[in-house]
Amino acid sequence: MERHVERELEILTAIDEGRPLTQRDLSQRLGVALGLTNLYLKRLVRKGFVKVVQFPQKPAARKRLRYLVTPMGIAEKSRLTYEHMAYSLSLYRRARQTLRESLTLLPEVGMKRIALCGAGEAAELAYLALKEFGLEPIGVFARESDGSFLGFSAQKLLTLRRTTPAHSGDEAAGS
Repeated sequence: MERHVERELEILTAIDEGRPLTQRDLSQRLGVALGLTNLYLKRLVRKGFVKVVQFPQKPAARKRLRYLVTPMGIAEKSRLTYEHMAYSLSLYRRARQTLRESLTLLPEVGMKRIALCGAGEAAELAYLALKEFGLEPIGVFARESDGSFLGFSAQKLLTLRRTTPAHSGDEAAGS
């Protein structure tokens, strides 16, 4: 999914949440400059996906705008959400396949003890792949050791002593 399409989906999602939202709020949420956010909004308005409504002004009050997702915008948001989900699932399947290919040889060469390095989504995928091969992680090691991950107490990465897999039967996986 192209970056500008992701940003359009994020803007439509943010507006559709129904909370008051400024361009500055949107730019912070997107992590882009305010001017770029303004361009995205103008493009969405021009396409008919977003409508801009002006709040009644009190004397000496600043101009206030409210953004609304139009029915066409709701349809576009649904389409983009489907596209994003399809892309994400494809990426997930490729990651799982890569892990399977990487781990398939470990049991054949006698490696049974695996250390997961990291405590994020990649480590979760590695854990699932390990389970498919009947392998059990010996622990979880991460840069920070504050908390648990998948029922393991996360230990500092520095405590993982690097040994030669041929001598110990240990291997590291994940990130």
